Amino acid sequence: MSRARQALGRAGEDAATSRLEREGYRILARNYECLRGEVDIVAREGDTLCFVEVKARASASHGDPLEKVTPAKRRQVERAALDFITRRRLGDATCRFDVVGVMYRGGGEPETVLVRDAWRVGE
Repeated sequence: MSRARQALGRAGEDAATSRLEREGYRILARNYECLRGEVDIVAREGDTLCFVEVKARASASHGDPLEKVTPAKRRQVERAALDFITRRRLGDATCRFDVVGVMYRGGGEPETVLVRDAWRVGE
């Protein structure tokens, strides 16, 4: 992955984290990785454990970032979520999968779109 793309991803995750915190989420982890997958942000919104995928784009020419959460990516996030839940013994937690799309247009402040409950396991 190029440095520019890594920087965009990091900036997108920072923007997503800020948006989530403004919405009342409490961030538990960023870039949670395990052998089975990776999830960008793990947070709590009230009593709900949220696994958040972040997709950032430098311009609209690369498409809507929310459309870039493929079924394969969903499965990877689901596997990482299961690992997180298992390791922290949170098996009784209510969980959901959210997506934050981050779009940078013309170098200004990023636009963020939060989709709560973006998909269900197995979709």
